[in-house]
Amino acid sequence: MLKIYQDPAKSISERVADLLSRMSVEEKIAQMHALWLILSPDGSHEIRSDQFTGASDPKAVHRMLSLGLGQITRPLGTRSIEPREGVKALNSLQKFFMEETRLAIPVMSHEECLSGLMVKGATLFPSSLSYGATWNPDLIEKVGAAIGEEARAIGCHQGLAPVLDVARDARWGRTEESFGEDPYLVGVLASRYVRGFQGEKRDVLATLKHYAGHSFSEGGRNHAPVHLGWRELNDTFLLPFEMAVRTANAASVMPAYHDIDGEPSHASRHLLTKVLREDWGFDGILVADYVGVSLLYQHHGLAADRAEAAALSFNAGLDIELPGDDCAPHLTQALERGLITMETIDAAVSRILTEKFRIGLFERPYADEDKVVLRTAEAVDLAREVAAQSVTILDNNGILPLAADAKVAIIGPTADDPLALLGDYSFPVHLIHNDETEAVASVVTPLAAFKALLGEDRVKFAQGCYILEERRSGAPVFPGDVDDATSLELASTLSTRLDLIPAAVEAAKAADVAIVCVGDLSGIFQTGTVGEGSDADSLVLPGVQQQLLDAVVATGKPVVVVLTSGRPYNLGGLEDKLAAQVMAFFGGERGGTAIAEVLTGGREPSGRLTLSIPKNVGAVPYFYNHKLKSAGTPIARHFGSRYPFGHGLSYTDFAFEDVALEADTVDIEAGEIVLSFTVRNKGSRAGVAVPQLYVRDRLASVVRPVKELKGFGRVELEAGTAARVTFRVPVDMLNFTGAEGHRIVEPGTFDLMVGTSSADIKLRKEVTVSGKTRRITGAWRMESTCEVVTLS
Repeated sequence: MLKIYQDPAKSISERVADLLSRMSVEEKIAQMHALWLILSPDGSHEIRSDQFTGASDPKAVHRMLSLGLGQITRPLGTRSIEPREGVKALNSLQKFFMEETRLAIPVMSHEECLSGLMVKGATLFPSSLSYGATWNPDLIEKVGAAIGEEARAIGCHQGLAPVLDVARDARWGRTEESFGEDPYLVGVLASRYVRGFQGEKRDVLATLKHYAGHSFSEGGRNHAPVHLGWRELNDTFLLPFEMAVRTANAASVMPAYHDIDGEPSHASRHLLTKVLREDWGFDGILVADYVGVSLLYQHHGLAADRAEAAALSFNAGLDIELPGDDCAPHLTQALERGLITMETIDAAVSRILTEKFRIGLFERPYADEDKVVLRTAEAVDLAREVAAQSVTILDNNGILPLAADAKVAIIGPTADDPLALLGDYSFPVHLIHNDETEAVASVVTPLAAFKALLGEDRVKFAQGCYILEERRSGAPVFPGDVDDATSLELASTLSTRLDLIPAAVEAAKAADVAIVCVGDLSGIFQTGTVGEGSDADSLVLPGVQQQLLDAVVATGKPVVVVLTSGRPYNLGGLEDKLAAQVMAFFGGERGGTAIAEVLTGGREPSGRLTLSIPKNVGAVPYFYNHKLKSAGTPIARHFGSRYPFGHGLSYTDFAFEDVALEADTVDIEAGEIVLSFTVRNKGSRAGVAVPQLYVRDRLASVVRPVKELKGFGRVELEAGTAARVTFRVPVDMLNFTGAEGHRIVEPGTFDLMVGTSSADIKLRKEVTVSGKTRRITGAWRMESTCEVVTLS
């Protein structure tokens, strides 16, 4: 006879209560952590041990597994294994839990899913900055859905994505993982990714990270402290998370490594319980960032030992420790010492079991190893579409699109390096940290793409220089913190070779146009020039790339710079001497194809920056939605951005005209700002306009930004045609965190600005919000809409 928890006809709450009542303390605690194992199809699983995860006693592995397990860490993504074999190995582990443990509780598996499912053979999607540059929420929802389908195919139940960090300091290595610097845009795109990834059934869990404020660290340094007051934290860094929880029903959240004003996120009951669960109604599970619980005693000095660190995190609201079992098993000691209660443990385990029941894991514990389908033609086409829509033209003197008969020199260290198109959480790049390599034959480089489009006879290649001559692991410590007293001299791994530059100069001289491909090689913990733990001290191109660019520009030939990177860079003052400058981010496996198609005119450029490119590293941190006095007194010369948030050029010209408001005054309680205008394509070819609506609060009870994005859209127009665009902005979206720490909407006058970027404003209106100051409580209207009607 079935026990209550084994009966799918019973309610989830009944099943959870029944199972919880049958579990020992040790079995409960086993659900509160993961293990990082090297799985084998024959069941001979080995513990993965290194300086990152620490090590569990291999002799104790079987005993530990006999108690059950909350999650298995990256069963396919840890190493290079054929997906079908990986699923077989995962099924063998699951079979052990289902047939050889007392209660037969299945395990959940998680994988990284930021730039696609991070396993061998999966689609290599572009980076999150590319997602952002599309300004296309519908497209990003499709990306989430495609990645979610690949995750389901390998038995993955939780994906550690998306990243909702609002970019603030371009030196920060993880800038590439963000959607951009605007909280509203990040919130919209992240929410759509979550909806796509989880699907209507929410049968695979998206994970919002890194909660919260991780991107505003001291000096843009990995793990560094964050100095934020509650108002700025809530309005800028928490807003995207709130949007993804409230509007997309996100199933999991991951705290960040840093501390805010001395309180680490992994120990913050205010953030993990009060804000997330009680205020926002989050009903999923909280999983630790890797070794985040351990850092409470190893680095933060908040806990004396593992037991205390575990108690701090789980008392704060954490549910599962990842990636291993460093601290959670010590909860038995924490119980004995009175540091935690059984009620707290039961609450966490109940939430974990609820998710396992809800996704149907007890009824469908195994993945079908004969139906592992990855990297379909449709998924690759989708990756190509994202890459194409994200290519952003920063400058163009008319050289682009390239002339049909142009002879082209393709020059630079990123021109023919497949890894230069992949982000830090792409499978081939991530493996470098373990001194492993993975085939990248599916990646189309810019050189290969231009040869395919133009023909071999019209393309000449010159390497010019290297960024890194050898890719290897090499962070001095992990995860990268050293004591103040440590004298640590790190030799740069950047190439200093200049001997390849003369050949590049000759190639440029022999061509009609020189396309110079420069930028980054992404990689975690100093295996690259950008990525997690690969922070920068300047915005100068890494290595000798600037010297290469100087030499090619000096030839007098037209130079088009293509930057594939994870952060913006300055070009040594050459911006005015270039024929064109193109930002292509990390475009994934079809990134080269996208670049070639856009530059040759096969695709219309529609990418727009979601990061301002600071004029100078001295302006960092710089972002468009700053306060008025950020500019200094009177105005610092290095402040500002030549290429601001929202900027991007087309191959045609658009006129913005006939702006109108439905009403000049709207009610503060339930009002809606309705603003419409016409976009007209004045050029001779089709194009894509990306109108952006910004708002400024003229008078408020606290200091407010100079402008904030509140609406955007994409308008595709044939030559000579026009469309009427209507933005509808709920008054709720004018809220901010007031003096008492709550979201409020105040009456008053607001400037409305429609532009092609945050700096290029084409149309202006003002609207009055009438009524009395209103406190926002519970759910609120968080998104505007954009309606586009083609005019006859």
